[in-house]
Amino acid sequence: MNEDCLKVSAYFGERDMHGGRFLADHLLDEFERAALQTSILLRGTEGFGAKHRLQTQRFLSLSEDLPVLAIGVDARERVEPLVERLRGSLGDGLFTVERARMVTGRVGPVDLPDALGDATKLTVYCGRAERVLGQPALPAIVDLLQRHGVAGATVLVGVDGVVHGIRQRARFFSRNANVPAMVVAVGSSESIEQAIAKLGSVLDRPLLTLERVRVLKRDGEQLAPLDEHPDEDAQRARVWQKVMVYAGEQARLDGHPLYVELVRRLRRAHAAGATVLRGTWGYHGDHAPHGDRLLSLGRRVPVVTILVDRPSAVRALWPIVDEATSATGLVTSELVYERS
Repeated sequence: MNEDCLKVSAYFGERDMHGGRFLADHLLDEFERAALQTSILLRGTEGFGAKHRLQTQRFLSLSEDLPVLAIGVDARERVEPLVERLRGSLGDGLFTVERARMVTGRVGPVDLPDALGDATKLTVYCGRAERVLGQPALPAIVDLLQRHGVAGATVLVGVDGVVHGIRQRARFFSRNANVPAMVVAVGSSESIEQAIAKLGSVLDRPLLTLERVRVLKRDGEQLAPLDEHPDEDAQRARVWQKVMVYAGEQARLDGHPLYVELVRRLRRAHAAGATVLRGTWGYHGDHAPHGDRLLSLGRRVPVVTILVDRPSAVRALWPIVDEATSATGLVTSELVYERS
């Protein structure tokens, strides 16, 4: 099946509450109740939101309310009523909605929505321990994407969510084999199209989404200018712009991890919010896939830093991102719409 869909993303704090319970539990329960095709809860490692309070895993005193990102995907007729029902529940958090194409079942030709840029973002949803052709699915998908010339891919492992219609939560003393994970990849439309054709032949139950993005930079080389957009669309809906920076955890800026220094500078410049997600495996550019390995003495995992702000603010913040990625990283831009 190949159809238009909506992807709702909720950015908030791990300890945010709603109705006397954790907001994360409330949202994932609502996603499950709405029978969305897929949903995932991702726990961030660093970031800040509307109150500009830094939260990070690096310091015990600041690690009690880490940023989280909840994502739900399905057809418009299921997502829109859900968003209306959840309106106002996020407090200081942010809901955004993005148009996409959802591909399930048999994979055929895909029509991408008209939107920003000429590159494509592909997201593959599956369980942590799924296998393809006798191999673990997540690294196999990453290898396949690189072989087909996709510019970069990152594996992000969830702690809760729905995959293939079944709710799965991560628990202590469990292999958590079926807890959702996602592979986020960015590349030219041609390379993504070729990769999808192969994915459709190796995945037993493919569940993919496709979105248009603009690739701004790759390993320090500017590929496209930052696009300019108004803060409201023709229907006066509030527009937000999302900039994503993909880089390795070992990347440095002024002697600090790149993502740490980038978040610090964005917070100092009063950006609306930023969230850092640590991947477990991936690559960008011509670099070999890398990530967590048993008995490894150091971590070389991929890291994704997400900046979401109004387009006018992103233009003002761009010099910070541009300087931070002067030597490494893959940088993309896309428009999203707010739902409060």
